Amino acid sequence: MPRLTVRTVLAETAPQAPALVDGRQSPAALAIRRGVCRRLRAEGYALLPELPLASGRRADLVGLGRKAEIVIVEIKSSLADFQADRKWRDYLAFADRFYFATCAQVPCDVFPAEAGLILADAFGAEILRESAVSPLAGGRRKEMLTRLARAGANRLHDLEDPEGGF
Repeated sequence: MPRLTVRTVLAETAPQAPALVDGRQSPAALAIRRGVCRRLRAEGYALLPELPLASGRRADLVGLGRKAEIVIVEIKSSLADFQADRKWRDYLAFADRFYFATCAQVPCDVFPAEAGLILADAFGAEILRESAVSPLAGGRRKEMLTRLARAGANRLHDLEDPEGGF
């Protein structure tokens, strides 16, 4: 009898498992996200895309650092995408740092100076401008840590048992 491991179980269920993409992201946005994730993961962040926040907004990408610092990255794949979206300040209350991430086709000078800025493609990313640090209050940090943990655990379960979710 073959030995079952998490890796073999996930490999066997992968074709049926739901993707970590919900269909709202353009190919350009997914490429930016991939590059940003590679960069931030190399810096020690654990990352979750498309995380619903207590405000009802959904953050494009949330990173959790080794010291429980929380970073939110708002992905803008085109100039029109940035110009149509003015909700970015709503994310500031949920993170210690906030960044915009974009690609080479979007002019960097359109992004507000008070936000961090990341330039990315599907293979990696560079931080062009560091974000200001605005430490979260203890209660908000606890709420975000709980939200990240629950979302991550639910997504792992969904991969393991696609028919088991509610």
